[in-house]
Amino acid sequence: MANTSPAQFVRQVRQEISKISWATRRETGTATLTVFVMVTIAALFFLLVDMVLSSGVQFVLGIGS
Repeated sequence: MANTSPAQFVRQVRQEISKISWATRRETGTATLTVFVMVTIAALFFLLVDMVLSSGVQFVLGIGS
């Protein structure tokens, strides 16, 4: 491994940072909205599955009569 001086390391880091393609404000907003929608859909799905399974278990065990 080659030794890198601290100054050279900082130059390399700045060079790499300049290559980063940052998301725009619109892209960030769209991604955030998409995540919230998908989380809501998943929560509703698991709520429905939990209610169905709970009803099924109560029926099988005879507790829900």
